Amino acid sequence: MSYNVIEKKVAKGRILKDEIVGLINRQKKPGEYIRRVEAVVEVDGKEVVMTFITNNLDWAPSSVCDLYKIRWQIEVFFKQIKQTLKLSDFLGNSAHAVKWQVWSALLLHLIVRFLAYVSAWNHSFARLFALIRSACWKELDLMDLLESCGIARAQRLAE
Repeated sequence: MSYNVIEKKVAKGRILKDEIVGLINRQKKPGEYIRRVEAVVEVDGKEVVMTFITNNLDWAPSSVCDLYKIRWQIEVFFKQIKQTLKLSDFLGNSAHAVKWQVWSALLLHLIVRFLAYVSAWNHSFARLFALIRSACWKELDLMDLLESCGIARAQRLAE
């Protein structure tokens, strides 16, 4: 990306750069600028330098980084739902049918997440979902199934 730095702001802490920039070779209105924030963020337990671009010139640079971090978590959540719950093919075409399928999928996702938490599952969500799907038509206790696989130790809820 080619740009000219219009204004540099004071960077503090984990914020390395906070700049107002104008893009080069772009048709733009006079006074139309974007903000470029460069910061050290934690990704998968490692500190990485990332650059964030926004048209919001008023927020604190830390707020820009936090917003992108939250947005990324939402993107990962929807990607996970699309991959595991197969929401690409709908049984009905009406808005009502689609809403019911989406709500049912979200409920299933929540139940499986809770099962992963209760059983202290330490593998991927996709692996847990595949295990449950394979045993779906058998009359089994899910906690016993996870214990029998030898890959999760059940932490029974206080009865």
